[in-house]
Amino acid sequence: MSELNSSIKRKSSSFEFGIREKTILSLGIFILFFIAILIVGSVIDPEKFSIDLINKNQAPSLTHIFGTDWIGRDMFFRTLKGLSISMKIGVLSSIISGIIAVILGIIGPTCGKKVDSVITWFIDLVLSVPHTLIIILISMAAGGGLKGIVLGVSLTHWTSLTRIIRAEVMQVKESDYTKIAKNFGKSNLYIAKNHILPHVIPQLLVGIVLIFPHAILHEASVTFLGFGLQSHEPAIGIILSESMKYLTSGKWWLAFFPGLSLVLVSMMVDNMGKKIGKLIDPKTAYN
Repeated sequence: MSELNSSIKRKSSSFEFGIREKTILSLGIFILFFIAILIVGSVIDPEKFSIDLINKNQAPSLTHIFGTDWIGRDMFFRTLKGLSISMKIGVLSSIISGIIAVILGIIGPTCGKKVDSVITWFIDLVLSVPHTLIIILISMAAGGGLKGIVLGVSLTHWTSLTRIIRAEVMQVKESDYTKIAKNFGKSNLYIAKNHILPHVIPQLLVGIVLIFPHAILHEASVTFLGFGLQSHEPAIGIILSESMKYLTSGKWWLAFFPGLSLVLVSMMVDNMGKKIGKLIDPKTAYN
């Protein structure tokens, strides 16, 4: 019995909570926190941040931890609702941008030099114009609102990921098994579907996650300028825009907590993307 207990102790002591396990645990915590904000912000009762003129312009306290605004709305619940809206836009825009990137990144190298040169030229063209300006133009052309801002952000954030996928596709295209498939008469569609796409999925997943912080920050900046969501939506950009006129009177909490929340969520997702990249890359997964 004593020998059995000692062997169990040796096995338990030999187990180490390594870098990979810590990374997976932190990713799980990040994902749960992310999903919690989305769910809570989506189902929150509008009465939680309704107008209450009796409690207007209250500083942060135990009753209202983020304070209240100029018409008595609770800034904590309003910020939570705004974060969920911005995060939904970020998720939709990141996924659409990822789809555009993987399509163009695969089509370019596999369909000949002329197609590849056109796609490369188009990438350089989009990168040469400031993102904010393109987002505003696309959003206004699409009629504004949620549809306009999603289209604007989606159609401007695929370029960098397309370059990464294109470089990966060019490497896979020069591999032996791809050349053998070509010699056997397989079409470009078959090669792209069966040989190239499985290799670019890891880069695609990491790229989509890393696009998210840029997407929500651009959405907030365009909405702050008045070209994004409608004014009745409690998005972070609208909250920050409305709070500007009250900062000079000492109502610092109106902009501080919503802005800080947006930055923290962006940093959290950016860190999540880097950790996923380390897990996928065999060179860094156990370092």
